[in-house]
Parts: sequence; C-alpha cells; structure tokens
Amino acid sequence: MNPRTLLADAARRLAEAGVESPRVDAELLLAHVVGCARTGLLTLDAVAAEDAARFAGLLEQRADRVPLQHLTGRAPFRLLELAVGPGVFVPRPETELLVEWALTRLAGLDGPIVVDLGSGSGAIALSIAHEHPGARVTAVERDPGALAWTRHNALARAGARDTPMGVVAGDMTDPALLTELDGRVDLVVSNPPYVPDGARVPREVADHDPPLALWGGPDGLDVVRGMLGVAARLLRQGGWLGIEHADQQGTALPAVVRSHGGFTAVEDHPDLAGRPRFTTARRG
Repeated sequence: MNPRTLLADAARRLAEAGVESPRVDAELLLAHVVGCARTGLLTLDAVAAEDAARFAGLLEQRADRVPLQHLTGRAPFRLLELAVGPGVFVPRPETELLVEWALTRLAGLDGPIVVDLGSGSGAIALSIAHEHPGARVTAVERDPGALAWTRHNALARAGARDTPMGVVAGDMTDPALLTELDGRVDLVVSNPPYVPDGARVPREVADHDPPLALWGGPDGLDVVRGMLGVAARLLRQGGWLGIEHADQQGTALPAVVRSHGGFTAVEDHPDLAGRPRFTTARRG
C-alpha cells in the first residue's frame, strides 16, 4: 500500500477525532509499525498489507484518545527514551526544563545526592543520573503501578551503563521518608500531582494517566504542602528544591513555598512558551 495515501487518510481521521497533532502522530505510529525512524518514512515506497492492518488498529486506538506513547510503548525525554504504558504518567517535554535547571545547580558538585519525589517513569531522576554520572540519585514513587515502570526503566538504564539509581516505594509527604538522608541532600526535585480537583483535562490524561499522579486537592497544591516538610528535612543548608506546577500556579506555588518558612531565594521559571512552569528555592 502507498504510505503517502495511508498517512493522508490517517491524519484526516485523527484530526476528525480531535487529536492535537494528527499528522505527526500518524507518522510516528506508521514508523513504529514498520520499524524505522520517522524520517525513514520519506524513502518508504510501500507498506505491507499486514503492517497496514496493524497501523489501522493503532490508528483507531489513537482516535479513541489512547496516548500515542502507550501505543508505541516509548516516550522520548531529553537524551533518553523511556518505556511507558498504562499505570504511569507519560513524561512531558516541558519537564525537561526542570531537569536542565537541576543539572545547572549540580554542575561542579562531586557526588551530589539527589532525590526525585513522585518519580513515575523515572524521567527526571534517570536524566540526572545519565547527564551527571557522579550523582547519587534516589527516586521515590508511591503508586504501585507507576513504581513498576520506575524500576523497569532504572534497570534498563543501569544495563545501558548509566550510574544506577535507588528506587524507593514511598509517599512524598511521609514524615519518615528517607530519614537516613536528613540534612544531606543537595537537590530535591519533583513533578508532583498538581491538577486541581474537578479541572477539565484532555481525554488522554483523564482516561489514562494514573489519578495519584494528577489530582492535588481543591487548588492542586495539597500534595506540595505536605511534601515541603519532607524536602526541607532532607536538604542540607544551601541545598536546592525544584517543583513543577500548572501554568495557573505561577504565583500560588511560590507563595506556598515562601509561607513554609524554611526556604529562601524562591523564584518561578517559565517554559519555552513563556508560561509559568516550575518553582525553585534554596534551603535556608
């Protein structure tokens, strides 16, 4: 079958279903099916009938708003490609900016101790371990379904010769979490649940991202409030904290951090589109 005709029809089907990037998604699905990079489609002359049938099946699932990454089983994040699927939050490109900030804070430190609270797929923690090989990284995840993906990706990256990281089953708001690291941690990072209860979210999120990774109480900041005490206890004096948030929380979350009283240099940072995206602070 002609790949250009397949892609044109597929993009039209996804557009009718309300998918935000129909052509890109169609191309990524077809590339996944035929086993090539997306750019390889430019020289693809024909698609075998069995591949076309498999592509049609995946296309219908995507039109039903199953996340693209669940269908391919992979999610690119900075320099890595992580395994994802049902039960784990799919890492978003905007979170890469939090990692970039974190790596800047760690630059020049020998063997820094890093804790990622609510790690999910492990995207933040594993990126730090990959790009700052001397870092001693611990990923914490509460949700058993997500924790299985954290462990899977941690093992895969260790097998690829990245610095192994620790994976801990735990609640980021637990006062007894990681007490052996009290006052020793150089950096705490988190992409916590921050969606306000009842907020409207895309079907891909509402139907497929795990609830424990999404909902954060009436204003979306309940988990953050509970987590700040843990972060303050773990961090050494002068250590850094970075927390992602929704673009409507660029004033509210810094205010919550300031009100805790244990942090200085509270600052909010925009994403590449100029929207408020993450808050940072220093342990006083």
